Amino acid sequence: MIRQSRLVAIVCGLAFATLGASVQAQEQVTYLLPAPIALPAFSPFVIAQHKGYYKAAGVDISFKVGQGGADVAVQVGAGNADVGGGIGDTSIIVRPNGVPVKSVAVLGGGALTQIVAREDSGIKSPADLKGKTIAVMAYQDTTYYSLLGTLAHFGMNKGDVNAQAVGPGGVVQLVVSGQAQAMAGVPEWGVAIGGAGIKTLWWPTREFFPGMAQAIIASDATIAKRPQAIRGVVQATLKALKEVMDNPQAATKDYIAAMPQHAERAAQMEQTLATYAKLVYAGQKKLGAMDPDQLTRLQDFYVKEGIVRRATPIVELYTNQFVD
Repeated sequence: MIRQSRLVAIVCGLAFATLGASVQAQEQVTYLLPAPIALPAFSPFVIAQHKGYYKAAGVDISFKVGQGGADVAVQVGAGNADVGGGIGDTSIIVRPNGVPVKSVAVLGGGALTQIVAREDSGIKSPADLKGKTIAVMAYQDTTYYSLLGTLAHFGMNKGDVNAQAVGPGGVVQLVVSGQAQAMAGVPEWGVAIGGAGIKTLWWPTREFFPGMAQAIIASDATIAKRPQAIRGVVQATLKALKEVMDNPQAATKDYIAAMPQHAERAAQMEQTLATYAKLVYAGQKKLGAMDPDQLTRLQDFYVKEGIVRRATPIVELYTNQFVD
C-alpha cells in the first residue's frame, strides 16, 4: 500500500507538472478588431474561440475593439495590441506613413467588397453605375477604394457617380429606402437588403479589381519576437475559416451557439456565412496566403490614384511564413 501510495503521488505529480507546463505554454495575445466582434464578418474568429482552437494552438486570445481599420493598424504598429484585423491592403496604405505592420494571413481569395444594386434600378452591370447614387461606408475606406477601382475598370471615375458616405448603418437604409440605387460594401449588408424584401443583383469587385479580403496584421517587432503566438492565431483562425467554407450551415450553428443574440436571425446568418464562403473565402491555392502579384497590382492602382503617396517594396507588406 505504501508503494502504491508513492506511485499514485508520483503519477499525480507528473500530471500536475504536465498541466502546469500546458498552462504556461499559453501565450497571452490581444487581438484588436476594427469593429464589434458580433458582426458576422468575424465569424471565423468567434468559432475558433468558441471551439477552443486558439487554446489548442497555445494562445489565450483576448479580443478588443478599435476605432476602425486605420486605428487598428496604428495601435498594432505601436505595440498596443499584439495582432489585429484589417484588409489585405492595410499595409499598403499605412506603411508609407511609418506604421510598421504587414499582413500575416488573408482570409480568402475574393474581395470583401461587393457591389449590390436594386433590381428595379435599371443597373444590369457595374457599367450602368454612371449617374447613379451609391451608398458607401466612408470615403477613407477600402470598400470605397474598391468601388473606385471597379469604376476605373469600366472607364469611369468618382465624378461619374454620386457616392454617399453614410456610415455602416446607413448603407442598408439608403438602398432599402430607394435613396440609393446601389451600394459598395460587405456581404452582410447585401444580405440585409435582400432580407428587407428588395430584389438585388450582385457583383464581387474582385471580378474587376484586385481588391482583397480581411487580413490578420502584425507589427514587424511582434513578428520577430513572438512568431509562435502569431502562428497560433493564424492557424486556429484558418481552421475555423475552412469549416465555414466547407459547411456554412454547421458553422452557423457553432456561430450562434457563441453569439446567441443572432438566434432569431439564424436563416439570415446562414445566408451571410454562405455568401462569405462563396464570394470572399474561396479561391486561394494556399488558404491564408497573400498573393504578391495581386498586392503589386493593387498598390500600383493606389499610387496612381493618389490614395497612397508612394509605393512600398512588396516584401515589406506581407509574410506567408505563418500559413505554411
